Amino acid sequence: RSCPHPRDFTDSGETDWYPHTSPVLSSLLSRLLPRLQVKQIEKRDSVLTSKQQIDRLLRPGASYFNLNPFEVLQIDPEATDDELKKRFRALSILVHPDKNQDDPERAQKAFEAVDKAYKLLLDPEQKKRALDVIEAGKEYVEHMVKEKKKQLKKDGKSQDVEEDDPEVFKQAVYKQTMKLFAELEIKRKEREAKEMHERKRAREEEIEAAEKAKRDREWQKNFEESRDGRVDSWRTFQAKGKKTKEKKNRSFLKPPKVKMEQRE
Repeated sequence: RSCPHPRDFTDSGETDWYPHTSPVLSSLLSRLLPRLQVKQIEKRDSVLTSKQQIDRLLRPGASYFNLNPFEVLQIDPEATDDELKKRFRALSILVHPDKNQDDPERAQKAFEAVDKAYKLLLDPEQKKRALDVIEAGKEYVEHMVKEKKKQLKKDGKSQDVEEDDPEVFKQAVYKQTMKLFAELEIKRKEREAKEMHERKRAREEEIEAAEKAKRDREWQKNFEESRDGRVDSWRTFQAKGKKTKEKKNRSFLKPPKVKMEQRE
């Protein structure tokens, strides 16, 4: 099915899926990264200011944009582990709550996004999955460019397309990659919702079965406890019936009344 572009999504009413960063890690970073180092990073790259990075990481649709860990860290997918580590360290300094005490809540959310992306890329399986999505996006764009050129050739026109420009091609891959990440996340949420619904239904059926079993046990218990009373009642009923029958039988054995003969 078609998937909307990530920019069409907003975070209104949506719970971000990044877990909370360990307070121990936050405290450790604040001790290990002196403020002098922050100034050096900002001086080296004026684009990476704290406010700009926080705004970027929390912009509308961030929960979908941030599904791409390489996009979160702004690092090339082919970067080495050492480059990845350095990039995480530099970016985490900029958005750390201790560095942004004027807006600690938003800084904390941005820091959690950076921390999540870094941990994801440290996991070989998760990193491979992200790389596969990016490669799929690239292959899709290459296929579309090939189809464009094929159609232009068929029409007898120039086969030059805008994607021949490396920057345009890169942007097209970026957009397609975002779509793929967003679509996978939507499917994941749908699958999770379905599984949750199935678990809820199974739980409800389990509770209903348990309640029915409880009612059956209570009915059986009451039936057993009241059995003696029912037997006594039946015996009493039978005894009364017997007495009544004997009384009726005795009434039939009474001698007939003798009528006095009338004198002539």
